[in-house]
Amino acid sequence: MTRDPRQLAAMSALFSSAVYREMARKGRSARFARLHNIARLEMNRETRATVGDAFNSAFGVLKSVGLRDEYVYRAALTQKILLGTHSLNTACVLSEFRTGTCKADVVILNGTATAYEIKSERDSITRLANQMDNYKKVFAKAYVIVGDSHLSGVFDTVSREIGIMRLSRRNQISTEREAEDRPDRICPVTVFESLRSAEAQAVLLEMGISVPEVPNTRLHGVMRHSFERLKPAELHFAMVKILKRTRNLAPLSALVDQLPLSLHAAALSIQIRRCEHSRLVKAVNTPLDAAISWN
Repeated sequence: MTRDPRQLAAMSALFSSAVYREMARKGRSARFARLHNIARLEMNRETRATVGDAFNSAFGVLKSVGLRDEYVYRAALTQKILLGTHSLNTACVLSEFRTGTCKADVVILNGTATAYEIKSERDSITRLANQMDNYKKVFAKAYVIVGDSHLSGVFDTVSREIGIMRLSRRNQISTEREAEDRPDRICPVTVFESLRSAEAQAVLLEMGISVPEVPNTRLHGVMRHSFERLKPAELHFAMVKILKRTRNLAPLSALVDQLPLSLHAAALSIQIRRCEHSRLVKAVNTPLDAAISWN
């Protein structure tokens, strides 16, 4: 079935933070109902399809080569790298992590910190060189993950220390070039500017550096000066340790297990309150016939 751009846009929007958070907050989502009506998903009504089935159906369409958006790539990284190679007990994922003048699409923390920049079929690689320059200032390793259409362009654009991954037509990830592991090249000041204030203080304490008791108006400048004098590789190790603790996603394991596969990436990248988990699960399990009239 041929999909017009409006239908495809609606399917992509189903996986937005607005829909996800609305379901978590209210146990229903008028946005979901509107988008579902626009998307015109093909569902088997005889099987008592649920909202979760609708998400899986939309995701199946979006996974088609030529239609894949950023969320499809994020989901592949979540399943194959985070949950496939590691686990939520040993690794952590960060989304849209501020890095210099950019934001890293996905960062996975295990023994090191690896940034992944997604360039889907719908994206341009115009800004890629600048993004990689920023990522190298904060993370030991950096990869670009692309489809076939961008592969040669990425090889021509990024330096050899940047890894390159390919998302195949069957949505399998292959490594076309390994990334160099270079914690020694990071910029301590850029790392500092990427962290929350409490995390920056925790990193200094982890490295045996006391944080002076100064007024809040001076704290940023004092800590920045402390970071300027840190050794990059030692700082990187401490940053990974602290971020794995402050951004720990292990408590989300139970929620992820109750959601359809298509929503796992959303669950690990969109923050909701613990008290909203049950409402979200209830919304996802709602019969589709009832959900399309949500208002």
